Amino acid sequence: MSAPTPTRLFLLRHGEVETRYHRVFAGGRVDMDLSPRGHEQARALAGWLRRHPVDAVVCSPMKRVRQTLAPLDGHCAAPLHVMHDLREVDFGEWTGFGWSELKDKFGVSAYDWLKHMEAGTIPNGESAADMRARVGPCVQEILRTYAGRNVAVYCHGGIVRLLLSLLLEIPLTKMGAFEIDYASVTQVELVPEKGHVPEVRLLNFTPWRDLPE
Repeated sequence: MSAPTPTRLFLLRHGEVETRYHRVFAGGRVDMDLSPRGHEQARALAGWLRRHPVDAVVCSPMKRVRQTLAPLDGHCAAPLHVMHDLREVDFGEWTGFGWSELKDKFGVSAYDWLKHMEAGTIPNGESAADMRARVGPCVQEILRTYAGRNVAVYCHGGIVRLLLSLLLEIPLTKMGAFEIDYASVTQVELVPEKGHVPEVRLLNFTPWRDLPE
């Protein structure tokens, strides 16, 4: 008898966004485009994923994610499932401010954004509790619907960190230790014979890394 098939999740961040939003808190309130390099990264990411066939593709509805997904169109027969609750974090009143501006405007360091999410102190923004309530059901639906299959989850940096936090049961504030680059792949595998305990098999892999600048 063959061993039960594991569930493999490929967590994919969108490609580089247009220059005016680099190091800016844009989140779920700004539906921006990819930069030209972001489109190149998306093509490299799609090329890598075509060599690792998936049974389903789940994605955020936001434009930068759909543009990252576009090069896979026509090369992947897997069904597409748009999950609106996989959109990026709502940064509330931080939206539109650059990382360097946050200290002057709000008296906080941009590097502490996860701590402020956990504490719920981003003015009119989503707290970690809000995010878990929104994204948690998505995780459960994916694991239930696609058990024993390979699933590509196209989303955002904040969402990849939250998904890892939920799957690994690690506090969100610790997720700052993991870099999640543009157009990166993080693979999590749940093996039935190991009690479906999530295992990280690939972290922040960037298929586009050798592209010329």
